[in-house]
Amino acid sequence: MAFLAAASVLLSGCSGDARPTARSPVVVDGTVRVAAVFEIPDFHPYSQFGSGAAQYAYDPLVHVTSGGEVVPGLATSWRATSRTADFTLRRGVTCSDGTVLKASDVARSLTHAADPRSRFVGARSILPSVPFTVTADDRAGTVSVRMSSPYSFVVRSVGTLPVVCPAGLRDPHSLARGTNGTGPYVLSSYASGGPYVFVRRKGYAWGPGGARTGVRGQPQRIVLSVVSQESTAANLLLTGGVNIARLTGPDRARLAGHGLTAADVPAVVGLTFFNQRRGRPLGDPAVRRALVAALDRQGLANVAVGGSGRPAADLTAADAVCHADLAAAHLPSGAAARTLRDAGWTKGADGTLVKDGRPLRLRVISSPDLGSTLPAVGELMAATWEGLGVRVELVSESLNALVSAMYQDGNFDVVVGTSPGPALPAGLIPYLSGPPPARGLNFARIANPTYARLVAQALREPEEASCPTWKRATAEVFRAADALPVADGTSTVYGYRTTFSTGSGGDVVPTSIRLHR
Repeated sequence: MAFLAAASVLLSGCSGDARPTARSPVVVDGTVRVAAVFEIPDFHPYSQFGSGAAQYAYDPLVHVTSGGEVVPGLATSWRATSRTADFTLRRGVTCSDGTVLKASDVARSLTHAADPRSRFVGARSILPSVPFTVTADDRAGTVSVRMSSPYSFVVRSVGTLPVVCPAGLRDPHSLARGTNGTGPYVLSSYASGGPYVFVRRKGYAWGPGGARTGVRGQPQRIVLSVVSQESTAANLLLTGGVNIARLTGPDRARLAGHGLTAADVPAVVGLTFFNQRRGRPLGDPAVRRALVAALDRQGLANVAVGGSGRPAADLTAADAVCHADLAAAHLPSGAAARTLRDAGWTKGADGTLVKDGRPLRLRVISSPDLGSTLPAVGELMAATWEGLGVRVELVSESLNALVSAMYQDGNFDVVVGTSPGPALPAGLIPYLSGPPPARGLNFARIANPTYARLVAQALREPEEASCPTWKRATAEVFRAADALPVADGTSTVYGYRTTFSTGSGGDVVPTSIRLHR
């Protein structure tokens, strides 16, 4: 889904060791092939899908490690409060076209990303949900961010956005099929449907931890090929058809014992939203609560992970800031059938629930592109609800069709997806509140005033000190049955004759990739 797609492709970071298993000598100036789940119709780093490959060609001001530590990127140092952030830039950084990056260039890039007229879905998944301004001092090499109202995590949001270089800002349309950033690679070849070819830059020396290009074993080319089926990606890993792929489902079992590098990434499997759009049945909170209360969360978790699962504890993954065990205590429980009766739903002659002459119908959508077990999760939900008397249309979509249903025609009632989720609780704000598409990202049309009030309070509190308030806000989302996380699980990034490090969200750090013989 667009939220899940955006979240899963946007959250980038830096170091966090993968488990190397390849011991053979490295390949000099080789080619590493990476399996991409979906096509990339637009490589603009702030677009919905282009952001997924942004780490190859663009750098942020700071990186967030897989352990949650904020470390230098384009900025060597920073100071921040809940209203401000001041970054000091690294000297000598150049864009892929040779232009020396200035502080004013960074300020223009951040301002461009935040412009509400641009409607950048990818950027909005990272940036604060409150307006801000950016100024720069080229002589001092500083970039200053000023928030219009408090925001708990200024550095971890604004600071992690990819920075576009001046030529790209002058001609934004050129970024759909090309790149213009300070990153270690440059997009050299684009074909509709893939493959997408990135070529290594010379002279790059400002990556995470001082990483540079030209190190022995670092690939000269990175080729992204679209492999939408996990079973196919697993086969290609075993035969060497791809060097790096990320899997979430049961195909991972057959990859064990084959000498592959593997890095597990915490994820929320089956993250589910309910469409509260006017005229849809789930706009009634009583119906949402009844349907959630009816579900066997343990059974759903088992299906979601393809084995023995653990019901999800939170809307975010286990490594997220402010993550807590909240779902079990706050999700609706009790007699679902009675709740529906009390809300005015009665069974007709054929056993279907009816109110005011209208049957209770739900359109439940999922996409195997976001996880091979998700259609089965949807099937189990549907079977449970049909037992109550609900008519369910179960649809398994391509990722593009699912995104269209959520953000364009709104033709869904329940959507089931998988995501590492945002690294910050504030990353959920535009999906759980605010305007709907096309003005915003609130595709489920959620209106929860208690959540909004607690969010406003949490944003005034600095960094992790805000966590108790964020937890109260999430508890209100659960009580209202606005969203349902199914299982705490992992996805796994595999490497065939390839070693690497991963960052927050599981993205592979490009400068860490080494190809072995």
